[in-house]
Amino acid sequence: MNTSDATKDGIRGQRPGREAITGAAGVVGEEQRRQRGNGRRRGEPTRVPEAEFRSYYGKPVLNQIVWAAPDIGGYLFLGGLAGASSVLAAGAELTGRPGLARPLKYTALGAISGSTVALVHDLGRPERFVNMLRVFKPTSPMSVGSWILLAYGPMAGAAAVASATGWFPRVGRLATLGAGAVGPLVATYTAPLFCDTAVPAWHDGYRYMPFVFASSAASAAGGMGLVTAPPGQSGPARRAAVGGALVETAVSTVMERRMGLSGEPYRTGRAGALMRAAKALTLAGAAGAVLGRRSRVASAVSGAALLAGSACTRLGVFYAGRQSAADPRYTVVPQRRRLAEREAAEEERGDAAAVPRARKAEE
Repeated sequence: MNTSDATKDGIRGQRPGREAITGAAGVVGEEQRRQRGNGRRRGEPTRVPEAEFRSYYGKPVLNQIVWAAPDIGGYLFLGGLAGASSVLAAGAELTGRPGLARPLKYTALGAISGSTVALVHDLGRPERFVNMLRVFKPTSPMSVGSWILLAYGPMAGAAAVASATGWFPRVGRLATLGAGAVGPLVATYTAPLFCDTAVPAWHDGYRYMPFVFASSAASAAGGMGLVTAPPGQSGPARRAAVGGALVETAVSTVMERRMGLSGEPYRTGRAGALMRAAKALTLAGAAGAVLGRRSRVASAVSGAALLAGSACTRLGVFYAGRQSAADPRYTVVPQRRRLAEREAAEEERGDAAAVPRARKAEE
């Protein structure tokens, strides 16, 4: 029986310990009893497990990458090797180093042929590549890249054929210089091609990826020059190899760190293993190129290490994109962060606009 009465001065006849327990108090009391039952100290906060990012029906946020790693990895690596080899071949042609220019011309033709074959094989049907040449769309990296390959391939072929046969030397020289002029575009256009996607590990590295691809291509071409050219004529290839290796290692490291969460795939899983192998091979090849500059064997071993390091870099970039597309966390968290930053900036602009209106109202 309830013997307490509510008055304007408070509750009269209240009996301690017999009060009704409200819902909030009941929840708190139950939580305290549960903590005591688990042996926890009073006041110790409970640990909530980290949220797991899920998507509707368990599907990834982004469409998964269906490209085959051997095809696209070979396409990236061989394209970079071809473009940078043409640049070195043109420089060797102008400076009178036929022992360096000739094998690099052959390398450029073989590499661009292999790159095109890998691309067509991944597309499934050759006519799909031809269809990309029906229009020229400056805003599409794939369209621009297709026309770059169309312009570069015949010049690289003419330069290699003229060097091998001795026919039409003037045409061959012009083709060598033309391929050298287009070579940087061939070596780097795949970077914006990858970055112009929604894949976090590719898109968020758009400021650094062209430099990574360019330096990786330079180290690969320099490595090929060390493998094929005599030591007396391999000076430009050695400098390109060492410079490209150092720039590639530095820029890729900076890219991984400054990308934040999106750079995590470059340090984990298969992509992380490939990127670590790339750095080790590239630095080892650069060191061997410097220390073994008088030895043909040491130069060849260093060049092979540089080539392998460049291939690992391109494959590491590919697998990093695949890993980031498969995990919704790499898409959701940066989007939420950008949204919060945008809202904060809008609030600041709103507050800044409110100050002049307040002053005007006071006046």
